[in-house]
This record gives sequence, C-alpha cells and structure tokens, in this order.
Amino acid sequence: MAKKEVGHNFLAKLGKKRLRPGGITATNWLIEHGRFSKESQVLEVACNMCTTSIELAQTYGCHITGVDMDSKALDKARRNITEAGLEDLIQVQQGNAMKLPFPDNSFDIVINEAMLTMLRGEAKSKAIQEYLRVLKPGGRLLTHDVSYEAEHMEEKLSQLSQTIHVNVEPLHVDKWQELFRTNGFSKVTAQYGKMTLMSTRGMIKDEGLWGTCKILYNGFKRENRQQFTKMYTFFNKTGKDLRYIAVCSVK
Repeated sequence: MAKKEVGHNFLAKLGKKRLRPGGITATNWLIEHGRFSKESQVLEVACNMCTTSIELAQTYGCHITGVDMDSKALDKARRNITEAGLEDLIQVQQGNAMKLPFPDNSFDIVINEAMLTMLRGEAKSKAIQEYLRVLKPGGRLLTHDVSYEAEHMEEKLSQLSQTIHVNVEPLHVDKWQELFRTNGFSKVTAQYGKMTLMSTRGMIKDEGLWGTCKILYNGFKRENRQQFTKMYTFFNKTGKDLRYIAVCSVK
C-alpha cells in the first residue's frame, strides 16, 4: 500500500518550491501591501524552506526570523539561507504559532502563508491573537490561505482533506476577513482568485518551464504517480471552485 504523504511535503519532494494556494501572484500581492524596508523586523510563521524569506531579504535587506514546527523543513531552510549568503539577515528556529517565543510588540510585519487553513476551530483565533501580540502598533499581518466563494462546499472540503492527507478547515472569503477583525485587527484588505497550486499555467508561472517539467517528470514516476494524479485531478477538476485568499490586516 502506498504511503500517504502530506500534500505540501509530497510536492516539495517532487521539486516544487512554491507550496502556496495562490502561488507567486498571491505572495507578490502580500509583499506589495507589506510596506517592507531595510528597517523592517519581519517574522515568517510556517516558513518551510524559506523561499519567501530569502526573496524578501534579497529585495529589501530586511531582517527576518522564520519559525516552523517541521525540523526537516528548517534544515532545508538553513541550507537555502547559506547558499544565498543571507545568514546575517535570516535566522530560523522551531516554534509553535499558537505560542510564539517572542515578546510583545517585536515585529513590524508577520507573514504567514498556507498555515491557518490547517488549524481548526479556536486554534485559528489563538494563532491570530499571537500574531497581534508580537506585532508592533501599526504592524501588518500578511496571510495567504485556501478559501471559497460558493455555498455547500462541505463535500469538496472533505475531499480536499483526503487528497492532501491533512484535516484542513478553509473558510469562506467573507469569514476569513471577519476572523481577523474579530481578533483585534483593523483595515482588513483582501484579494482572492483561482487556486494555481497545481494548474499547469500556475506551475509555470511559479516554477518556470524547466521547473514545471521536472515536477511533472517526478510526479509521473511509478512511486509517485498515484498520489500526484490524485492531487492533480482534484485541484484541476473536483476542487476547481476552491480559491486562494490573500489578506493584509493592520494592528
């Protein structure tokens, strides 16, 4: 029986570097709304392999702290940071989003992509309240998650959890924005659109043509084919009504 591997870990194994529902389009929207500068103190929660942090440090020269629960992802992040020569600007450590190991009012910007969807019920609010706590007054929370506009999505959301082997809980586009407001944020601005995680066009935009060819080649290897085909079919057919949402919330 084939091993059931968590979706984002499986895609990373195939060579995918951008593991976010809206890809580079959503990430770039967040960056545009973040007001990054050389002076910015940034926290990336669920930093994974630090793709976004590295690009931010290269572009703005800001100081970034990355946290993630996955020690293997952090090992990869450290290698990527070293290869980019950014050890002076980016530090990473293991950390829990619901109990961040930082004092109040520590950061100008908190960025968190594709993680809140994985928290259920009150856990979402606990994490958002932690982001609020560690942000300085006027600081910005930049989030990027799975969402939807259609009604009666229960069955498709259940299929999403089964497809990526994580018990996720996406919210309606209106509910995401309401969640940030009810947990203390103001000036909540959002953009949403079609998920591009596994569309061919989205992968080419995120990974380039050569990177996409590599992912497809690895995906159709015998040992990966079943899970890759299942994910590709779900995101491009069954779950095509799913959306990404990018949100900028101000403390």
